Amino acid sequence: MRVGMWVGVSLLATLILGLLPAHAQPSWPHERPIHLIVPFPAGSSPDLLARTLATPLSKKLGQTIVVENKPGAGGNIGTRFVARAPADGYTLLYTINGPLVTAPTLYKKSLGYDPFKDLAPITLVATSPNVLIVNASFPGSTVADFVRYAKTQAGALNYGSVGPGSASHLAMELFKKQAGVELVHVPYAGFPQVVTAVIAQDIQAAFMVPAIAMTQVKSGKAKALGLTSASTVETLPGVAPLATQGFPGFEAISWNAMLAPAGTPPAILNRLNTELAGLLSSPEIQEKFSAQYFSAVGSTPAQLQQKMQEEKTRWDAVIEALKLSLD
Repeated sequence: MRVGMWVGVSLLATLILGLLPAHAQPSWPHERPIHLIVPFPAGSSPDLLARTLATPLSKKLGQTIVVENKPGAGGNIGTRFVARAPADGYTLLYTINGPLVTAPTLYKKSLGYDPFKDLAPITLVATSPNVLIVNASFPGSTVADFVRYAKTQAGALNYGSVGPGSASHLAMELFKKQAGVELVHVPYAGFPQVVTAVIAQDIQAAFMVPAIAMTQVKSGKAKALGLTSASTVETLPGVAPLATQGFPGFEAISWNAMLAPAGTPPAILNRLNTELAGLLSSPEIQEKFSAQYFSAVGSTPAQLQQKMQEEKTRWDAVIEALKLSLD
């Protein structure tokens, strides 16, 4: 081929590529997998939901996605790993709210990342309420019954959580303040140990994720007195929110989100947001999330950023009132 003709063909090819829509051009140019980091153990709720999304998202992107668990320090270790990773779209984060909104206040000296500066929001993935549970032998069936009972015990009752600063700990402290009751905090390594302690009556109450709590409620070993969502939840029929049981405005939900290292190209963030929005609105994904007592959501990056800020402001007040620091 003559030189002039070759130059003409090259220019034409460049022009055609420039006119192609953005999604037709490769956002991930290298043949290596995307690592979706889950900063919690395999088998945990965020791990199960991340894996539920990983396969169909991989097909949408035409890119292999490997789910990688990096647990430790309440999710801070894996979150820090992503915050420090190259911003090239090959490392993503699937996490719960704790490492994003309460960790910066609990670990002011040792966190090692700023979720608002070091991470780029992609979408709010899903939400789930916590459940206030008690032993099956408890004579009442409402939150008001428990409050009356607790007030007669003068601080003799215990409650469990999965550790200081955890959502289960902060939710109960908020409840204690609003209810005017005294309960002694007993931390455990995980929710399986908490629910075992409720059944054994080593503790008298706990706020728990429904995926674990409702198994024991359905078996008759525990009672669910209320939800921490602002309204009723379809997957938890018959369990009324605390907000409708004398605690207006009470809300302490768990939520999952996907983020990337700050500086990740906008084209990649937009592509991920678009594909995830489609998946999260699909009946198949919604059904699978519902089985874990989560509601699939989907949001814009700006909406996720706003939620992070609002939640941080609200829980900062609780943490500061407790004078709680985990540094």
